[in-house]
Amino acid sequence: MGLLVLLGLFAVFVVIGVPVAFALGISAIAAFWYEGLPLMIGFQRIISGINVFSLMAIPFFIFAGELMFHGGIAMRLVRFASAAVGAMRGGLGIVNVFSSMLFGGISGSAVADISALGSILIPVMKEKGYDADYAVNVTVTSSIAGIMIPPSHNMIIFAVAAGGGISIAKLFLAGVVPGILMCICLAVAAYVVAVRRGYSAERFPGWTALAVSFVTAIPGLFTAVIIVGGVLSGIFTVTESGAFGAIYAFVVTLVVYRSITWENFKTAVVQSVRTTAMVMILIACAGAFAYMLTFFRVPDKTVILLTGLTENPILILLMINAALLLLGMIMDMAALILICTPIFLPVANNLGIDPLQFGMILMMNLGLGLCTPPVGSCLFVGCAVGKLPMEKAVRTIWPFYLAILVALMMTTFFPAISMTLPRLLG
Repeated sequence: MGLLVLLGLFAVFVVIGVPVAFALGISAIAAFWYEGLPLMIGFQRIISGINVFSLMAIPFFIFAGELMFHGGIAMRLVRFASAAVGAMRGGLGIVNVFSSMLFGGISGSAVADISALGSILIPVMKEKGYDADYAVNVTVTSSIAGIMIPPSHNMIIFAVAAGGGISIAKLFLAGVVPGILMCICLAVAAYVVAVRRGYSAERFPGWTALAVSFVTAIPGLFTAVIIVGGVLSGIFTVTESGAFGAIYAFVVTLVVYRSITWENFKTAVVQSVRTTAMVMILIACAGAFAYMLTFFRVPDKTVILLTGLTENPILILLMINAALLLLGMIMDMAALILICTPIFLPVANNLGIDPLQFGMILMMNLGLGLCTPPVGSCLFVGCAVGKLPMEKAVRTIWPFYLAILVALMMTTFFPAISMTLPRLLG
């Protein structure tokens, strides 16, 4: 009955529109009260949920991404991507994917990717004769690169939800190949759709222009090298690398590019504080919720349930993927990472799946959920930027969904895709 109180109240709160963080916290405290547990323990679990040193890296990553967004780094990455791959058929679609791979690997945020690159590329694509739904769909689905390609604050959240025993540096490495693979699949989908619709190719600007755009983009690209390279080399902890990356991004936009203004800086600070506050409140309340899930032995029961249905590991993995995809359609990603990790990670461990590989499966599933109605935040932002009704975007987005699903299935059933780099460099 206590589990019904926990999950029932949470479902009711989500349906009536209560913010997910408060829905998690209130339902957890109600379950504490129903079971006769001291409420003080519940509030202690809320506080301990964010009393983790590695979480200090999140505000630095978010601030670095906001600085790069408002400081002009995104525009320079788009110019480089356009010069490199824009001459292909439907080139601006492939430029969109390539730009997301570059910027997402720096900002670590799918929504930041759409806000920064979508506001630049979607109007340009529409002016060049691309349909609005194509421009929006490419932008929305390629934004998931910010989740997969390091640095990603969602990977830090996963490491915390998994109990803190997973190396964040190895998580970063595990996301590189799946993220690039997903972008390749999306680029193929963008090309195929562009050919079917008869979009023209852009003119190649010349090797000189390509070299100039690359040199101009290097200072911005080096932000990711500093953050990820500092962690992998052992020079920095994750938190220190995030702080140094934020300082470096500020110096680049202020001194090298000279593109950030005082107003843009204030906007970056305000947006960073807001985003960090939302993430931290969510993590805190999810700590108490996850504690009650463990108290009711939900992870153990999930293992028994799935293995009772079938002992075929392929079918169990497909069921896990299906569950994550469905949940991703109706809830925010950060909340699902915190809720689903303690439930499904024991199942994955029981199947012999490495936690790093499971983390990539979880990220890609929930990332796809950001692009699907009814609660896909990336889809909402992309449609708002492109001034396109959501139903029109969803009607033609299926080739890009299919591309992500191909990458997801390969990541699920070929462990080497996620595990090779961590084993070689970790």
